[in-house]
Amino acid sequence: MSLQHPGGSEEELAAYRHRLRHTAAHVMAAAVLELFPGAKLGIGPSTEDGFYYDFLLPRPLTPEDLEAISGIMRDQVAAALPMQRRELSRGEAREQFASQPFKLEVQEGIPEGVPISTYRHGSFEDLCEGPHVASTAEAAAFKLLSIAGAYWRGDEKRPMLQRIYGTAFETQAALDDYLHRLEEAQRRDHRVLGKELGLFMMDSIAPASPFYLPKGAIVYNQLIDYVRGLYQQYGYQEVITPQIFDMEIWRRSGHYDYYRDNMFLVNAEEREYGVKPMNCPAHALMYAAQLHSYRELPLRLADFGRLHRFERSGVVQGLTRVRTFSQDDAHIFCAPEDIEGEIHSLVRMFHDTYRLFSFERVRIVLSLRPDKRVGADELWDRAESILAQALAKEGLAYKPALGEGAFYGPKIDFFVPDALGREWQLGTIQLDFHLGQRFDLEYVAEDGTRQTPVVLHRAMLGSLDRFLGVLIEHYAGAFPVWLSPVQAVVIPIADRHNDYAHQVEARLRQAGLRVQVDDRGERMNAKIRDAQLQKVPYMLVVGDREQQQGAVALRLRSGENPGPMPLEEAAALMGKAVADRA
Repeated sequence: MSLQHPGGSEEELAAYRHRLRHTAAHVMAAAVLELFPGAKLGIGPSTEDGFYYDFLLPRPLTPEDLEAISGIMRDQVAAALPMQRRELSRGEAREQFASQPFKLEVQEGIPEGVPISTYRHGSFEDLCEGPHVASTAEAAAFKLLSIAGAYWRGDEKRPMLQRIYGTAFETQAALDDYLHRLEEAQRRDHRVLGKELGLFMMDSIAPASPFYLPKGAIVYNQLIDYVRGLYQQYGYQEVITPQIFDMEIWRRSGHYDYYRDNMFLVNAEEREYGVKPMNCPAHALMYAAQLHSYRELPLRLADFGRLHRFERSGVVQGLTRVRTFSQDDAHIFCAPEDIEGEIHSLVRMFHDTYRLFSFERVRIVLSLRPDKRVGADELWDRAESILAQALAKEGLAYKPALGEGAFYGPKIDFFVPDALGREWQLGTIQLDFHLGQRFDLEYVAEDGTRQTPVVLHRAMLGSLDRFLGVLIEHYAGAFPVWLSPVQAVVIPIADRHNDYAHQVEARLRQAGLRVQVDDRGERMNAKIRDAQLQKVPYMLVVGDREQQQGAVALRLRSGENPGPMPLEEAAALMGKAVADRA
């Protein structure tokens, strides 16, 4: 039985879980040492969803080992061993961990004057600054999840250790809920569904770069079409810019100093080029190509061009972390007095869009100046104040995040939870007083003077590739009708109904629907099951009666069976669902 967290705010619960999981990591390390007395201990921190600990062991771990380790942990939990802290001198610490080389290395990295502390429960003592819960009894609701490899200190030249992942919660009910969500997340994994539904593929010939199959390309382009519709409504102009630029433009923008390690570089004809990781310098060049009047501002330039960023192989994952992608990216060149109105417009557009995709709640973070940045503190003070005031006028609650801003300016970041409650950072509004100065951008103000425009960097869905991965998991592959790559499948009961099935297909295609006929020599029920597995919203079964009456028998992927109806009525029903983006 685990101890119930006494309650309090979300921050207090998060802090308690951090202590609890840190304790569970210690309990696990003690159990591993009991099973493998010669094990060398790495580190064992808590994480957002659990904990892990790294070990150098005499043999590879097996699932059976995890069961044995869990059994020893349960014994330690039942013993309700107190977590006891003590401080050691450097000499005492070296003696205490003389047989643990990784602990000695960690100890050497502790600055002079900082206390060296350990935590002990039972006979196990670990180098640790804490904090922990009071007793091992509080770590009863735990689960060991998986085994992985991890280089010591993340350095591929250092020893490869074995990492055990686990999680722990304040109650068994909270743990059970998490494990259910974890199981559901595996069922919704976009990498698996993407393959099963024929949406995209990956190949080592182009690492971390998606190949969109015909069905995936349909969904991708529907997202772009939706955003283009908003651009018409909100006054954006779409542009197309090159992929490769001389490195001089990246030096001028500041990306050479702050982003070069994440760029793909090309040398040709004794010149160094960079494949663009973002669009802002190209848009600045476009703006600078002619003189603008205050009457033309705000000037909103949007760009769906592909971007390339060198993500390390250890962090890429499906569509959510790739090396090539497209953003619903835009840059708004405006006068300072326009900023507040633009943010109001963006907030409205963002919130309407997130509701469309059934993201019900939005959490807002104001990301403030990082340590590595350009520009004077006075400009940063002004930019941060403008964004904070704009959020206040919108009546939007937010949390500040120190050090999380871009190198050129602070930003408002929008986080949304998916169907499983996992948060994704989607939208961003970044306020930049520096790009205009670096590219000598000007506009003629109302009083005839030359002024430097402010730039708002803005993305709503962010990377379309990443957003598609999020959507696949959010909807478990069952896209809304307007996004579904195949919106209806016509299923003839027998071969004699094939001609009529293709007539139905032609009529629905004429109505703008994406339709296929399944005229394979399979039984009707098998065809229906296959269409449901492919998450097709509508199945239209046609037999003798439907053929004679110009009708279809409608079935839904949910298993509902509205039954026979005239073809024109079915076409209108489906067309309305698409038009309404239901």
